Amino acid sequence: MLTKIDHFKERWQNVSESTGKVLAALTDSSLEQKVADDHRTIGRIAWHIIQTIPEMANKTGLSVTGPRESDPVPESVAEIKKTYDNVAAALMSEITSKWTDATLEQEDELYGMVWKRGQTVNGLIEHEIHHRGQMTVLMRQAGLKVPGVYGPSLEEWDQFGMKAPKI
Repeated sequence: MLTKIDHFKERWQNVSESTGKVLAALTDSSLEQKVADDHRTIGRIAWHIIQTIPEMANKTGLSVTGPRESDPVPESVAEIKKTYDNVAAALMSEITSKWTDATLEQEDELYGMVWKRGQTVNGLIEHEIHHRGQMTVLMRQAGLKVPGVYGPSLEEWDQFGMKAPKI
């Protein structure tokens, strides 16, 4: 659970930059990549990440504008990336302008449970990290280069003057 707005700002900045890198590495044709017929596509997962930000934030009294669950997945990476950037920036702006450290202790009902707001924003961050990881697997299947997020990806080791770990 997050207990300081400054901690949220730092984490959200890092998470949203990393998600932005992953989204920017997608191609329009890769948006239909999925692991199996009855699973989400990369595009659907990316759109779900974006839709969840206003959906969860607005349950805490914030006003983040973004796509709803019923809105269709865009066909272009550019639109997905632009929408993500706007929604991620809106969340940062709303929290930093309206909340204090004490606000993170306030409780809201979400999904039939009572969550402190610090728990909600931490859950939102973890949700995004989880689905971003799913996207990187699908990116490999689609033949895309995966950008490093918490360290170099396979293709990035040489930039550090090192050989990639043996497979």
